[in-house]
Amino acid sequence: MPASCAPSQSCPAPAPGVEREIRVGVAVVGRFHAFDMARELQRHHLLGQLLSTYPARITARWGIDRDRILGEPALELLRRFGPRQKLVDQQRLQEYLAVRHGRNARRLVADNDVFIGWSGSSLEALIAARGAGKITILERGSSHCNEWRALMREESRRFGQAFDEMYFFWQRELMEYELADFISVPSTFVRDSFLKHNVPAEKLLVNAYGVDLGAFRKVEKTDDTFRVINVGGFHRRKGSHYLLQAFAELDLPDAEFWHVGSVSPEMRPVIERYADERCTFHGHQPQDQLYKFYSQASVFALASIEEGMAMVQCQAMACGLPLICTTNTGGADLIGGEGHAGHVVPIRDVEALKARILHLYENRDLAAEMGRRAQARVSNGLTWADYGDRYAANIRRIVAERAQDGAAVGADVARANEAWQS
Repeated sequence: MPASCAPSQSCPAPAPGVEREIRVGVAVVGRFHAFDMARELQRHHLLGQLLSTYPARITARWGIDRDRILGEPALELLRRFGPRQKLVDQQRLQEYLAVRHGRNARRLVADNDVFIGWSGSSLEALIAARGAGKITILERGSSHCNEWRALMREESRRFGQAFDEMYFFWQRELMEYELADFISVPSTFVRDSFLKHNVPAEKLLVNAYGVDLGAFRKVEKTDDTFRVINVGGFHRRKGSHYLLQAFAELDLPDAEFWHVGSVSPEMRPVIERYADERCTFHGHQPQDQLYKFYSQASVFALASIEEGMAMVQCQAMACGLPLICTTNTGGADLIGGEGHAGHVVPIRDVEALKARILHLYENRDLAAEMGRRAQARVSNGLTWADYGDRYAANIRRIVAERAQDGAAVGADVARANEAWQS
């Protein structure tokens, strides 16, 4: 059986005589990494159903069997076009979508042994699943909501802007944390934020996201220019202003800064202040073209204030780039130790960013070697197949423990959380 299935392929059905002993239902608003997760659970013969707001015909492109897909296309249309058409207030729309999807997700409870839902939009399904005695796993891609709010409130204050407290989702998430048997998080940064806010360690499953090595690969760099690249949204949460300031203040000869992705209007004054002819903003690009941009860079830098695990980091590593990232990006879990495949700096620390960029600028051979180490890291433990293997092992262990003890326990969770890094 192949290690994984490409988005355009269908994963194989279980071999004759192989019984599907566990059925897992997955529910998500939008996509996130749920489609990759579902495909990998299907490869392990665990996937029961996937409920997404995406139409089934689109979801199937990720290699998920069509008969396992439930769609909510009306919600997706409302999610995408409601704000543009000014049909409803954005905040009220998000609240409606969360509740409506949470209610719809209850249909997964009856036919599945395990329910996996995304934080903020799973409360109703979690209540139903717990009532039915099913195992529940909450996916949380960012830090504990209390930690997230504190970080972003402070960043808004520094930026001189009001902060949206998002009380509706804050209250929902706290209830979801309490109801879920387990919370799956992508990094030790996120895990530590939950421990800080008194969530028991045995409730937390740490599983780093993966990367598609077929879509993200290194091609030949066409020049000798030292180039810092950043991919994703250019906005406050990403710490984009600190990164651009660091590059501008270094004023390095024969160096460029590239950004690929959308730019928030709030960042226009920052760009006007710090960007010059050495800075290029490429705008949003199709994902299947991103490897070409990564391959023309020398280092990938991410200065995020809060991010559970930015998947662009794995993408950049797969394209042979070392990382410079903050403590709050999940990147520390990826690089194999400080200085091995990258560097980790504190959030909001422009001087630390400058020092690390300058170090790699002055040591091009070292940067290239770190990039080769980065490629090796993602190839051995950070593919979507690796992610799926870890998730399947967690589920099977949890189900076995529940069957043995009659209650969800997690005695081996910490050891499994660290196994992929060894």
